[in-house]
Order: sequence, then structure tokens, then C-alpha cells
Amino acid sequence: MQDFMDIIKGRRSVRKYENREIPQEILNEVLEAVKWAPSWTNNQCWEIIIVKDRSIREKLQQTLPPKGNPAIKSIVDAPVLLAVCAKMRNSGFYKDLATTKFGDWFMFDLGIACQNLCLTAYRHGLGTVIVGLYDHVKAAETLKVPEGYEQVVLIPMGYPAKISNAPKRREVEEFTHYNTF
Repeated sequence: MQDFMDIIKGRRSVRKYENREIPQEILNEVLEAVKWAPSWTNNQCWEIIIVKDRSIREKLQQTLPPKGNPAIKSIVDAPVLLAVCAKMRNSGFYKDLATTKFGDWFMFDLGIACQNLCLTAYRHGLGTVIVGLYDHVKAAETLKVPEGYEQVVLIPMGYPAKISNAPKRREVEEFTHYNTF
């Protein structure tokens, strides 16, 4: 089994995929990793739509701008597209009132869930890319997301056809502060 830091350091945003199906047991384990993500009061505000139907992926691809998003082809080319949605007014709320300065906490909870998803996928030799630049309203309509939920991110997933090198990272000393900023 891979060392956990190797998994963290090895995961990349993958935009080119092989034409190869993902075994159901691997997909199940990726989803199990989402299940175990921590969330505000364990509310688990996420909902995931697994899109394998090519015609639906083609409609979702049309929600991306024609230029400017390098993930546009991966929406259709990856064998699986995961559409991550959030139940609204749930995370960060108590008795229907936002309890933090930042209001709804769903983005934080979904970020953790998506990290679990992507790292588990990588552990199984799969690539992912988190896509956020698209028309969320049209995507939600295509996916029939009900009222009270938001469609937040699309994640193509499959076996990588190409893996890029790691981008440069800031040194730990460049972003850490002790006791005060």
C-alpha cells in the first residue's frame, strides 16, 4: 500500500483519460471515502450524482465556456463524471440560522469530501480533476437537482492517459505563522 504522503504528493488534476471502465468495487470505495469525510455536526450535506450516460455528459459539457477551461474534453472523455451537490441551509446552521460569520458551511464540508474522493481515486490508479468553471444553473437543470440543493462541482474520473508534473509549491515557511500573523 502507498504511503499517505506519497498519495497526497502524487495526486494531480487529470484531464486526459483512457477509454476504460472503472470497476464498480473501486467506484464504491471512492464513494465510501466520501461517506467518512468529516462535516459540520456530521450533517453530511453532500449528494453525488454518478453520470455515466454520454448524452448527459455531453449536455453538461455544454455548460462549460467554449474557451478557458482545460477540462472541457474530460467531462465527456472520462468514463465517470461525479456531480457533487450540497443540501443548503444545513451545514453551519442551527435552528435555521447561520451560526458563523461565513454563513452556510457547505463549501468547507464539500471540500473535505472532494479531497477524500480524489485521494482515494488516486490510490486506485484513477485520475480526477475538480471542475468549477461552468454554468451551475444549467448543470443543475440537466441533472434535475431539486430545490433546496445546489450543484457545486463536477469531477471527471477515470484512468489517466497522461499525468503532468507537480506544479511548484510554496515552502512551509512561506505560509506558516506562529502565535500571530
